[in-house]
Amino acid sequence: MFYLRLAWRNIWRNRRRTLITMASVFFAVILSSLMMSFKVGTHTNLIQSMVANYSGYAQLHHKDFWENKTLDNSLIVSDSLKTALEQNRNIDSYLPRLESFALSASRVKTKGAMVVGVDPDIEQIHNALHERVSVGEYITGDDNAVMIGEGLAEYLELNVGDSIVLMGQGYHATTSAGKYLIKALVKFGSPELSKQIVFIPLKKAQELYNTGNRYSSLILVLRDPKKLDRVVERINKQNGPYQAKTWKEIMPSLNSMVETDKVEGYVFMLILYLVISFGIFGTMLMMLTERIREFGVLVAVGMKRAMLAFMVFLEVVAMSLLGAFAGLLGAFPVCYYFNVNPIVFGDELADMFTEFGFEPVLKASFEPSIFMQQALIIGLIACFIAIYPLISLNHLKAVKAMRS
Repeated sequence: MFYLRLAWRNIWRNRRRTLITMASVFFAVILSSLMMSFKVGTHTNLIQSMVANYSGYAQLHHKDFWENKTLDNSLIVSDSLKTALEQNRNIDSYLPRLESFALSASRVKTKGAMVVGVDPDIEQIHNALHERVSVGEYITGDDNAVMIGEGLAEYLELNVGDSIVLMGQGYHATTSAGKYLIKALVKFGSPELSKQIVFIPLKKAQELYNTGNRYSSLILVLRDPKKLDRVVERINKQNGPYQAKTWKEIMPSLNSMVETDKVEGYVFMLILYLVISFGIFGTMLMMLTERIREFGVLVAVGMKRAMLAFMVFLEVVAMSLLGAFAGLLGAFPVCYYFNVNPIVFGDELADMFTEFGFEPVLKASFEPSIFMQQALIIGLIACFIAIYPLISLNHLKAVKAMRS
């Protein structure tokens, strides 16, 4: 306790030196927190756009649907299935969908499209699909109208108020075709999805594909997405005519892209930690060099080198912890600002992001665990660097130190 009090007094004996050391840790925590916050925020935004607002975290299909994705392998929501889903505490609700490919056409161009039959009212409550409308009005269940992606509308040279023709194959190989009014354009974070998506009221989709009351899938709305694997595993253990899939299985390319980007992010963070380590080490080396004569005098008057080294170690640890805590407080408002006001790229940068399938928006995450983690890592790095003064002072020669 005596050495702790002594170390605390020594810290504030030279405020300028202490503040410089703390500042190196302070800015290191803010920088690393901001970088990690942007990385996590980008992934969250991408997954939110593709998964939460479209495919869902989990889907329920007929057990043969995944191997042969035709409407012949669609499912009927029986009473027993309804009961099973309602009794599962981790499932908040489910959204019926009828999905199939079709050829979309305007007067001048044609393009393959993913036609998704949705219940507009349920989607609005649980999936916030209405928030994706960028131009026009959200569809209702009785509309003979569709909402199409901005990318698809641009390619087909269509806009709100125009008509689009959909042609495809329906249930039991029947020919399906229909002409619909475009009531709205929708915007998704994934440019690839925006180039092919068509939303149509569920009843109209069932009429188009002649499926009756059948669905291609049920989107499971989870109370806690972190329990995703547990929910899917429980459903698949029931050995019924249904099979549940996670979003990672449904969209493996998206999962691979996110995982690859995470690895790249970790490598970049490692390089950042190395740069930060050298910065903190340089600051501590400056502090040690400035006080070398003082240390020589203390050893000369009888203070043990081990106790001197321990006292300096306590000083460095205390300054590191104070700097990390201050950095933690400083990182909160910075990351919160970029969470509320994301950076929107334009021109060439926007094209580059779009080419790789990302929305040209850089949004910071505001998860508390990010700040705690970065403060802890930087604090540990600083404490690890404090080992150098321990070793150096244990080999200190008093006469040489006093003459320096």
